[in-house]
Amino acid sequence: MSSSKPLQDHHEDEDSGPEMIDEDEVEEILEEGDQDGDVAMDSDDEDMNDAEELLLHNDSIAYFDLHKDSVFAIAQHPVYPNLIATGGSEGDADDAPGKGYVIDTSAAASRPVLPPSFNSDPSAATQQTTELKPLFEIDGHTDSINALAFTLPRGDFLVSGGMDGRLRVYAVGISPNTPPQFKFLGESQETEEVNWVLPCPSPAHPNTIALGASDGSVWVFTIDPSDASNPIQIVQSYFLHTMPCTAGAWSPDGLLLATVSEDSSLHVFDVFGEAAAKNLVTDNGQTVVSLHGETDQRFFVEGGLYSVAIAPSGAFCAVGGAGGAIRVIGLPRLSSPPQQKQASRPVPVQRGPAGRRAAPSHSSSSASQDPSAGAGQILAALNVQSDSIETLTFAPAPQTLLVAGSVDGSIAVFDTARSFAVRKHIKNAHEGESIVKVDFVRSATGLAAGWLLTSCGLDGIVRRWDLRGATASQQAVAAPGGAAPTGLVKEWKGHRGGGEGGGVLGFVQDPTGERVYTAGDDGVVLVFEA
Repeated sequence: MSSSKPLQDHHEDEDSGPEMIDEDEVEEILEEGDQDGDVAMDSDDEDMNDAEELLLHNDSIAYFDLHKDSVFAIAQHPVYPNLIATGGSEGDADDAPGKGYVIDTSAAASRPVLPPSFNSDPSAATQQTTELKPLFEIDGHTDSINALAFTLPRGDFLVSGGMDGRLRVYAVGISPNTPPQFKFLGESQETEEVNWVLPCPSPAHPNTIALGASDGSVWVFTIDPSDASNPIQIVQSYFLHTMPCTAGAWSPDGLLLATVSEDSSLHVFDVFGEAAAKNLVTDNGQTVVSLHGETDQRFFVEGGLYSVAIAPSGAFCAVGGAGGAIRVIGLPRLSSPPQQKQASRPVPVQRGPAGRRAAPSHSSSSASQDPSAGAGQILAALNVQSDSIETLTFAPAPQTLLVAGSVDGSIAVFDTARSFAVRKHIKNAHEGESIVKVDFVRSATGLAAGWLLTSCGLDGIVRRWDLRGATASQQAVAAPGGAAPTGLVKEWKGHRGGGEGGGVLGFVQDPTGERVYTAGDDGVVLVFEA
């Protein structure tokens, strides 16, 4: 996890730009509940083995425990969600090679609904847990695997990125009535250490991936197995960041790539030249937006940036960094969203009389017709949480929510349709431990569509939240009687939590949210069922 420094206070004139949204503007603050009296899984008995740990409290329906050290990366096949790839290292030694696996989780049997008397017996519940076996081993890395991705749209290739700087590609063959086949295709090494890998969602550019590196460089590759001499082809390479590139995000149409760095910079790259064709690039000819804290104090975040996400409309992105700082920045529109999603572009938060938010004095309808309107403009500066923003996600349309997870253990929910007002702040959402990832259930149906959020943290717990119902009149801090915070609908335990060797370092989930697959710092992969 990244270390964080206090955010410096940079004020602006009321009429010149965005303002900071403080905690007293939050509509609902949820404090930590008793969590039903559950105790931590840590044990003072150093001789307790992993099987005994799982017996303490295990909500999983299946587990995989062949990793010899922390599981740093996890990925899910886009067509066959039961295929999960995991990555870590072969051991805890400094020179341990990287190691990964592909697992078919379809062998995990659903746990039947049981009476409360049965569920209260952990040992009885554990009898329903299935041990999973690997389909394929991912090797060839001389250092830990810390990034994995299946390419889009069909998952034709599996890509692994390591702390050794290697990018290794495997062809994925799936045929009816036969086990999936994985074949090593090739390797590329353009940098010393890969930090992240992301598949491009553009239908016009299939099997394309981007990566960010520890030296600040950003690379985009296309995988072409028909060229045996050069199957991993460089599309673009960028060298604008001066410190490690910590996170990246593709726009929904896959035409823009936003990246952030520890140097407090944001660059949104015009990867395929679509913006250049419309004269929407900046002076450097590579980006549609370039912001740096050294040249723009309004954007400055002391301690750097560590997360980024782009709204479903593609109209703006959010970046998160040290000290709980979030900045929201306008983007040009290279493609028109569907009619039902054509909302007006958010405008910078402004103040009216008596410190109240004021409606903008002009209509944004004309600006929204100009694809360059607002590009690079700081639409909001948010600072509700107290420590580094490690993860950001937008709700699927038609909902208008932005969610941030912080090292301070809290989750903040902002409403992008209401000048980024804070809809909810769930303090101690993970018992004071750092939150590693938040992500919405993308295909929820009925009233819960676009409202269900999954989170994981270093407390070793995965939680599911229903974010509906926060209004100004609902200032409740927790449910009566020490129950869990309002909005918590499910939690899953099974990983060790707290301190070294504990916590959930990531997860993936089925589009419907039915199953969640976790990467544990304890070296275990678990499958949970909603």
